[in-house]
Amino acid sequence: MSTASETIVIPMSKGIRNRERRRRITMGVFFLLAAAFTWLVFAVNLTPNAMTRFVMTPGGSSTVAPDWIFPTGVYLNIIAGICAMLGTFQIVRGFGKRTYSVLALVAILFIFGFLSWATSGGQTNLGGLLRVMVVRAVPLTLGALSGILCERAGVVNIAIEGMMLTGAFVSTVFASLSHSLVIGLLAGVVAGGFMGVIHGVLSIKYKINQIISGTVINIFSIGITSYLSSKYIQRSEFQYLNEPGMFPQIEVPVLSKIPFIGPILFHHNIYVFAMVFFVLFITFLLYKTRWGLRLRSVGEHPKAADTLGINVFRTRYMAVILGGMMAGFGGTYFSLGSSGRFDEVMTAGRGFIGLAAMIFGNWNPIGSMGAGFLFGFFDSLSVKASLLQVPLPSEFLGMVPYLATIVVLAGVVGRGQMPAADGVPYEKE
Repeated sequence: MSTASETIVIPMSKGIRNRERRRRITMGVFFLLAAAFTWLVFAVNLTPNAMTRFVMTPGGSSTVAPDWIFPTGVYLNIIAGICAMLGTFQIVRGFGKRTYSVLALVAILFIFGFLSWATSGGQTNLGGLLRVMVVRAVPLTLGALSGILCERAGVVNIAIEGMMLTGAFVSTVFASLSHSLVIGLLAGVVAGGFMGVIHGVLSIKYKINQIISGTVINIFSIGITSYLSSKYIQRSEFQYLNEPGMFPQIEVPVLSKIPFIGPILFHHNIYVFAMVFFVLFITFLLYKTRWGLRLRSVGEHPKAADTLGINVFRTRYMAVILGGMMAGFGGTYFSLGSSGRFDEVMTAGRGFIGLAAMIFGNWNPIGSMGAGFLFGFFDSLSVKASLLQVPLPSEFLGMVPYLATIVVLAGVVGRGQMPAADGVPYEKE
């Protein structure tokens, strides 16, 4: 007779065991390849006694940190050794649930090794590189949050690019007319929400294919903003409509004075701080509140949610409108937080990259912000690589995050957990 303290162990099927074993070995081989590449490409052909200098103070910072100078070859050999040990352990036993953390560690070590090798015999402003990474992660993370709000409720939002572009244009005009950045920001958020309403009506009420609906909004937004821009605000007689100004930089007291870390994290305009706030706030709402539970239930199993009394259509409308407002807020970054004016198609595909960050982050706000930092880092590094005269095309560095996204989608490191009803119109019985 069984007792209350006994547990029932459900054996893992042979297919699942084989799949997990293949993934474990694949990850181990990946770690070993990183070690081999670091040693054979970076360390072996290095100039003897080469030194690397990292400048730790971002340009324009009032807080000065001492430069970091170290022997390049020694550090590269240490990195290769650590990656080799991690790879061997992964193949033999595996890190289990900590595999993703180990993967992140190997990636950071490899990137550091690449920077050390590229800077060998010269210097790189590491502080400036990381500060630019944070700034360039802002629109990507905000776009990813827009996608998360929509897709967690079961609505695919390809229209993030168009919503961001609309928010950028409307915020520019309203800020220029009112001479108020706050009014311009609010107008951009409302404009993004209005595009969300259109997307919601097309995809929820009329059940149009959500990919097509989003694509239509993108094409319309690019067309209408480009037309109005060339017709009006780019002309000299209407130049006053394209002078919105920019939000000033904010230095957080005490924290901004911390050497190295302070200028990178605590000396920005409101958009960087808003990004961190929204990531934490949406994470709390999704996973710690009844509202978030209902939103996720609609995206996972809308019929069961409807049976329990949750209004599926209203929940999805609310999610898409909030997602549109978040995208509109992200769009105002381009005009009010980055350039101080509007230019045609100035979002330059950042909405689509935000979707990639959302997928890479497994539809999780914190994971998506991490992906945004990764994409922003390589975006910043691709510019820096030309100055370092690295024998690699800058375009190659720019495509690395997308190759990593493809690897994730292919299930090499475990499949992403997208909402089960994502993109499926709900038919009420």
